[in-house]
Amino acid sequence: MSATRQTNGSRGIVVFGIVRPCTHRLTEGLKTEWMAHLCGLCLALRADHGQFARVVTNYDGLIVSVLTEAQAERSAEQRRTAGPCPLRSMRTAPVARGEGARLAAAVSLVLASAKVRDHVADRDGLLKRRPVAAAARRVAAGWDRAGARTGAELGFDTALLVDAVDRQTGIESLAGPGTPLLTVTEPTETATAAAFAHTAVLAGKPQNAAPLAEAGRLFGRLAHLLDAVEDRETDAASGAWNPLTATGTPLVEARRLCDDALHGVRLAMRDAEFTDSTLAHVLLVHELRRSVDRAFGSAACSHQPEGEPSGAFGPPPGNPYAPTPGNPYAPTPGGPAGPPLPPEPPRNRRGLIAGCLVWAGLACTCQLCCANSFHDPWSGQEREGLCHKNDCCDWCEGCGEGCNCCGNCCSCCDGCDCGCDC
Repeated sequence: MSATRQTNGSRGIVVFGIVRPCTHRLTEGLKTEWMAHLCGLCLALRADHGQFARVVTNYDGLIVSVLTEAQAERSAEQRRTAGPCPLRSMRTAPVARGEGARLAAAVSLVLASAKVRDHVADRDGLLKRRPVAAAARRVAAGWDRAGARTGAELGFDTALLVDAVDRQTGIESLAGPGTPLLTVTEPTETATAAAFAHTAVLAGKPQNAAPLAEAGRLFGRLAHLLDAVEDRETDAASGAWNPLTATGTPLVEARRLCDDALHGVRLAMRDAEFTDSTLAHVLLVHELRRSVDRAFGSAACSHQPEGEPSGAFGPPPGNPYAPTPGNPYAPTPGGPAGPPLPPEPPRNRRGLIAGCLVWAGLACTCQLCCANSFHDPWSGQEREGLCHKNDCCDWCEGCGEGCNCCGNCCSCCDGCDCGCDC
């Protein structure tokens, strides 16, 4: 979840939305597990905090639930059958429940509250209007209290997250050319480290707290850096604050820091003891690496054109009208200049609140899943309905081979890039 910030505005804590697995890379079993945790987070938000709280459901928040379950002994109580939902094509499904989903909900609420306050401070979109800003502040305050209440019930002090958010603004106001980039990312690292470490407490594996805190710290670093990389051009165009621009950090150095963080997450995951680490390994090792490649434009999902992101939301990076080998507007080498490029359509991106309201409307009317296409709630881009997506290989049908450790597809899709010691 990234936002547009004014020149003097704070970027704020940046978490959520970087791990967006493309379903063709997951086995049917892992796909079902991933959806169980996503739906479990959504339903935990509803159960503890009401219907409106479900708008903060996010891809990365469910990792907290995944880690908690990966460390615990399997039991029938970890799943329940949820009723029909428009986002599941009105089908029932098994969903995760328990302390992991509730912790994920509490963390999501507190960090979403920080994001709303950041939008209000920067007067983004509709939040320029005082009545709307006042309503948003009340919503954020309610989410803070709700997250703190659930966190206290689970033994997790959400004040750690709030303190990190408060420190972020001060750090950014002092940052300038020459400031170490990791100084700016430290509050995000601290917040995610605390959330990851507490999963070990909930699962009854205190020996995992240290390695998971390290994995969380590096995950937070990646979240902040990747958001900065993806928003660098749009932030420059709008005059918004960006950590890479503010500190004068080149992309090469940002990529080096990301690669180091990826390696550190992998090592930390090896040091932790899991009952079943399959889904956690796929998300925090394989998909996290693909998120880095996607942000830096060095890889694409095999069933999409190069440069098209595999996530459910978010515009493709760069200019879609840039000349390409097959572009009829590109000039012929040595020949006359081609016709002028068509004007780029205006990008009227909605803010967080407006986008969430539109998303809720799309979900309630089943357009997200049942329509052939719909317009992205935030960017306005046309998207394909969830029920009409075609996977390119259906879990390597025809070869059926996969890594014995993580189940990643071999040979007929992306090739086996597991690299696991198994």
